[in-house]
Amino acid sequence: GKSYERVKAENIIGSSTACVALFDSIRHQLHFSNIGDSGIIVLRHIDSDVSGALRRDKSKDPQTEKKSDLRIAFVSQQQLKSFNHPYQMGWTGEEIVDKNSSFKLANDSCTSSVHILRGDIIIMATDGLFDNVDIDDIASIALRWEEENRFIDGGGIDARNKRWADGESLSDLSGQTIPKLAEILCQKARENSLDNSIDSPFALLAKENDIMWSGGMPDDCTVIAMHVVGEGADGLRPL
Repeated sequence: GKSYERVKAENIIGSSTACVALFDSIRHQLHFSNIGDSGIIVLRHIDSDVSGALRRDKSKDPQTEKKSDLRIAFVSQQQLKSFNHPYQMGWTGEEIVDKNSSFKLANDSCTSSVHILRGDIIIMATDGLFDNVDIDDIASIALRWEEENRFIDGGGIDARNKRWADGESLSDLSGQTIPKLAEILCQKARENSLDNSIDSPFALLAKENDIMWSGGMPDDCTVIAMHVVGEGADGLRPL
């Protein structure tokens, strides 16, 4: 509201997608509003029985059974006028009266909440990430980050839960290393965007819309990564 009025008053011409979020550490909920093709995904560990049931086709994906697996628990919805044409907030210099315009106001955003569990990894990013890196690959990269920093080890989520019960949340280590996960994802997005030999998520969607496209989609990319941990043996407040 106030930001939009200031943009109009100063006659700032331009537009942008927008994704904003607030984490409620009391109710353990992530509240967010999104306009356009940026978005949020939540990654969560589930036990081996559940992960085995969710596996698409074991014959095509022969993996060693794990005691833990990082899965996609939530994906926010994009708002698109058409393929590669996201709704945006902005100002053209005059009021928009066309109801079919791709320009929207803040109260037109998709606003929702998702319950967050301790141990979840939350990724907020622009389409520069999601157009070039499949969300399953994002989950694999996040799991590798967890394993390298020993948030998850050979003992799986049982060992992690025991560590939590002993008051070892590793919150300091999480705060120090989570920016690296965001950096790794940005680097992967850039690498894939310049690779003409792959079928990126953008290329697959383009072909579904009868547009011939191969390789990645060069674009700017912003990633914010969050790791929900605790404060101690009886601490319920995630950080």
